[in-house]
Formats: sequence, structure tokens, C-alpha cells
Amino acid sequence: METTRHSHADVDWHKSSYSGNDNGCVERGRLGSGHHAVRDTKDRAQGMLVFEPDNWQSFIDAVRQGDLTD
Repeated sequence: METTRHSHADVDWHKSSYSGNDNGCVERGRLGSGHHAVRDTKDRAQGMLVFEPDNWQSFIDAVRQGDLTD
């Protein structure tokens, strides 16, 4: 796994329209490099997960299939 630093300012963040007004949501963003980022709205300063374009769809598929639950 490679670690790279990205700035939150470099990301165009979006929250799902299905999310309420509270801060219990996940935001998705896209960086200019084509990478995808995910962060928790409860603590945006905590950081973000950044995925290479090729790995983004695998992550989405795993979420949809419930593969990332406890």
C-alpha cells in the first residue's frame, strides 16, 4: 500500500442527497488526479481515505455487497 498526502482543499466534496442534515454521513470527493476520497462528516479534520481510480469500483462493490461489515 502506498501512502500519499492529499489536501482536503484539492477535493470536490459531495454528500448524498439521501443524507439528513446531521453530521452522521460519509462524503465522497474526487481529486483532480482522478483519485476518489471518502471522509466522515462527524470529524472532517480526521482525514480521508483516498483510492486510486482502478480501486474505487472494487471499494464500491465491497460496500454494496456488505463485505466491509463487522
